[in-house]
Amino acid sequence: MLAPQHQDLIDRIVDEMHRARRLLFITGAGLSADSGLPTYRGIGGLYNSGMTEENMAIEDALSGETLEAAPHITWKYIHQIEQSCRAASFNEAHQVIADLQTHFDNICVLTQNVDGFHRQAGSRNLIEIHGDIHELHCTRCQYETWVPHYGELDIPPYCPSCGAVLRPRVVLFGEMLPMHAVNRLYEELEQGFDMVFSIGTTSVFPYIAGPVMEASRTGVPTVEINPGQTAVSRLVDYKLSMGAADSMREIWRHFHLL
Repeated sequence: MLAPQHQDLIDRIVDEMHRARRLLFITGAGLSADSGLPTYRGIGGLYNSGMTEENMAIEDALSGETLEAAPHITWKYIHQIEQSCRAASFNEAHQVIADLQTHFDNICVLTQNVDGFHRQAGSRNLIEIHGDIHELHCTRCQYETWVPHYGELDIPPYCPSCGAVLRPRVVLFGEMLPMHAVNRLYEELEQGFDMVFSIGTTSVFPYIAGPVMEASRTGVPTVEINPGQTAVSRLVDYKLSMGAADSMREIWRHFHLL
């Protein structure tokens, strides 16, 4: 049973949605938490202590610099992250976002998640700004491949063409965002959106908070779905302090009632 304040908020959010044609969904680890994946930090985080067995900060272990110097260390923790994803799949929140595509001119999804769940759920206009952990490529030659899981990989894996170390096509700490993804985001933002959702992200990165801040500044309705307070909580028009799957389930149900 929804709390009265949540019921009212969802009614107002859905009312805004019925007046919109172009929607942007910005998603983070909190969205996939409902699939059973641990978030990076906080309750249920993989690395709450912040230090690895090698007495390194996890940010250093998962950096481009360490991958180059000691790939076995970086791959050890990439492998742990992938193992946590392996038995999971997309959840109701991913599915609702994908299903909404048939009701709007454009649904764009900007995700920080590397689990590939949005794509599995059927989202088409998808910007995976941090990459996809299932896409591997060689650090030396042009070899690339897609793997459903790392279960049969050597750790670290080596290129079958040239013998160099393979790496996932994800953004590690200290690395630049992929320009093709950044350009896609700019192109979408230039066309404008009628509504912007931020779901399951703390919005600490400027390219994640930026679209919400700009929407707020220009009067575009903004929604945040997150049990906690974040960098954009004070800016949004509608703040749902609920989990992603519960929120999107109720939004979908009310969307079809109005």
